[in-house]
Amino acid sequence: MSVVSTLPTPSRFSQFYALTKPRVVQLIVFCALIGMVLAVPGLPTLQQVGQMALASAGVWLVAGAAAAFNCIVEQGIDAKMKRTSWRPTAKGELSNTQTLLFSALLCAVGSGVLYFWVNPLTMWLTFATFVGYAVVYTVILKPLTPQNIVIGGASGAMPPVLGWASMTGEVGPEALILFLIIFLWTPPHFWALALYRVEDYRKSGLPMLPVTHGNEFTRLQVFLYTLILFAGCLMPFIYGMSSWIYLVAAVALSAGFCGYGFALWRNYSDTLARKTFRFSLIHLSALFAALLVDHYVL
Repeated sequence: MSVVSTLPTPSRFSQFYALTKPRVVQLIVFCALIGMVLAVPGLPTLQQVGQMALASAGVWLVAGAAAAFNCIVEQGIDAKMKRTSWRPTAKGELSNTQTLLFSALLCAVGSGVLYFWVNPLTMWLTFATFVGYAVVYTVILKPLTPQNIVIGGASGAMPPVLGWASMTGEVGPEALILFLIIFLWTPPHFWALALYRVEDYRKSGLPMLPVTHGNEFTRLQVFLYTLILFAGCLMPFIYGMSSWIYLVAAVALSAGFCGYGFALWRNYSDTLARKTFRFSLIHLSALFAALLVDHYVL
């Protein structure tokens, strides 16, 4: 007598929630929140805290909408890749119509929150980011060029700009510096992932850099970008928006990222590529946390 065990089907709520790519959205909202906090001199008032909460909610909803729309466009690709084959759209648990309506609802509600309770500039910037990620990057750039991550990184670098605009009603040079850091961070972050997931990307047909230009060339690009990123991470201190607390953290974190990039370039292994990818997440999160600490301590 054989016993067949089956995994329980996720609830509808879990399936729709998975479409929003929660981990990615959490990082987006965190970076936006950093932009909000840095835009406010000193401790925020209760009113400003409320505005930050509304702006964070609006950004979360629109970012989740973009992620859900991405799941529709990449349904076939997701089904071929081990990393993404579990997604509800790839498994056929949710139809394209259900996902599209869910995405449209999140985008509409999030845009409404930003327009009416934050400010129109933040809403339009957030909507432009939605279009940049969901359409320009996902539909056009990603299947077209191995430089998709570099060009499309502009959308992923927008969260601190959205945060800054939500509190000031404008886009200042400080916000653009934060944008630059994420823009430079994106290629080594994603290419480290692509190196050890290269077979997945090859099967999917996407022209990721390790597929089109090979492992060694990609490793060199990762290392070179970590060096450029190091310089970019010094900009908050050079411009005067942070002090030595941030500088120490930025130098230590960026030196660590460069170290991983150099080691990856000189002596590749999938294990090291995974470690580099994971450290890239630590690098960005800790870097922005250091900006936050610096803002309140000094």
